[in-house]
Amino acid sequence: FDFCQAEGKKRPSENLGQVLFGERIEPSPYRFTFNKRETCKSVCTKTYDTTKPEDKQKLDFLKKSMLLNYQHHWIVDNMPVTWCYDVEDGQRFCNPGFPIGCYITEDGRPKDACVINSEFHEKDTFYIFNHVDIKIYYHIVENEALGARLVAAKLEPKSYKHTHPDNPDCSGVPMDISNKASGEVKIAYTYSVTFHEEKAIRWASRWDYILESMPHTHIQWFSIMNSLVIVLFLSGMVAMIMLRTLHKDIARYNQMDSTEDAQEEFGWKLVHGDIFRPPRKGMLLSVFLGSGTQILIMTFVTLFFACLGFLSPANRGALMTCAVVLWVLLGTPAGYVAARFYKSFGGEKWKTNVLLTSFLCPGIVFADFFIMNLILWGEGSSAAIPFGTLVAILALWFCISVPLTFIGAYFGFKKNAIEHPVRTNQIPRQIPEQSFYTKPLPGIIMGGILPFGCIFIQLFFILNSIWSHQMYYMFGFLFLVFIILVITCSEATILLCYFHLCAEDYHWQWRSFLTSGFTAVYFLIYAIHYFFSKLQITGTASTILYFGYTMIMVLIFFLFTG
Repeated sequence: FDFCQAEGKKRPSENLGQVLFGERIEPSPYRFTFNKRETCKSVCTKTYDTTKPEDKQKLDFLKKSMLLNYQHHWIVDNMPVTWCYDVEDGQRFCNPGFPIGCYITEDGRPKDACVINSEFHEKDTFYIFNHVDIKIYYHIVENEALGARLVAAKLEPKSYKHTHPDNPDCSGVPMDISNKASGEVKIAYTYSVTFHEEKAIRWASRWDYILESMPHTHIQWFSIMNSLVIVLFLSGMVAMIMLRTLHKDIARYNQMDSTEDAQEEFGWKLVHGDIFRPPRKGMLLSVFLGSGTQILIMTFVTLFFACLGFLSPANRGALMTCAVVLWVLLGTPAGYVAARFYKSFGGEKWKTNVLLTSFLCPGIVFADFFIMNLILWGEGSSAAIPFGTLVAILALWFCISVPLTFIGAYFGFKKNAIEHPVRTNQIPRQIPEQSFYTKPLPGIIMGGILPFGCIFIQLFFILNSIWSHQMYYMFGFLFLVFIILVITCSEATILLCYFHLCAEDYHWQWRSFLTSGFTAVYFLIYAIHYFFSKLQITGTASTILYFGYTMIMVLIFFLFTG
């Protein structure tokens, strides 16, 4: 964007999480001195001669960004500068960004931010917000000799066509750029800043006014109640099966003393000689279980820290940094779990198992991420990750994560295999004709519905915080939903597993993994629906990026739920 540049200022450094999320902070040419009022101070003037192709290109780029409602995000003292305006029901909404400008359509309909001012009425015209009135609120610290602390920064975007750009007066008609305009276009950027003392706000709670203006807490409680009802229903079903049916069955078993009664077995007892037969593709299943364990523990710890308030939005990029570092350090449980299961499946190729555990799932994620990064790099986007960071991530993976996975696998293979309570028969048993709902596919598809029902409202807010600029701060809710999701996945799987064992189908290992893992497919369908209904994304690159990142989330979610 061709805005005013700050000369000779060093760029602030970012942490790993910010770099991965593509949050770049640039120094600004707007300079403030504490408690010194500025009125209509000029920053710079940009002139575009539309007869020159490079100038025309810059102006067209600016117009396109106004059409797509691009936003400025400014930071003062690590606080987002917000633009607060009234929305319906007499509430004030504080947006942590403000638009570059806005557009009036050819039939005179104002789009996006053009509704704020009745002076914006020319048809087929862009209005650029080239002036900002910034108000900075502070309070004086009384008991320390430090002076004052900033507690809020708000601004009002304005549009003025400055008649004398060298000596601006900030009054008069708005700065309009007609879509068909030719000749010379001059845009002068100016600002005013005022300081106001605000005794009521404490420094520790200075983010509250932004978070309070984001509606939705009541929806959250509703969705949690909804999820809890599902959990209670499932727990009731599982408890009923465990207590009534199994208890009755086991009691009946204990009464049989003579062997001839034991011939009339039924239901799940008929498959006791086949239940621990190793699954097909046992290698892959053990690798998935290892990676899933790693992701499960990572998510749990990250959310736990977020609940305690270590990873708030004020701490930029902390969430992603924490997740990546934890993931790298949790190689040991992944290797251990994969090795234990692989050994109990009777596997011999332990080297392949370790290598797959450390490289298969992370490799897919990294390859996807790398391709996305190539696209960003080709588009010249600021979200592209520098080469150094990619090398750093690879180093974390190869030098820390992989050795830890090897250590975990070593201990996993050293331990004795998991002992099964019953012997496996030599000859596999015939599986009878299954009814519709105990067949593998319908069972798996049904299994994913309940866990997805628990999370989908929370999912909406998470997708909003990733793709539309909203902050996500409801980690308490998220932690609760996470626990509910874990319980629902387990219980739904136990339930469906019991049903198909009663129907004498003993292939339960993959089915139990995929039953809850199928939630990820619903997540994918929801993400596609969200893309078409909520986002106005145009262009091939952007679409590929959206689906590329979504696929990473779906894979991680699949391993975690499975």
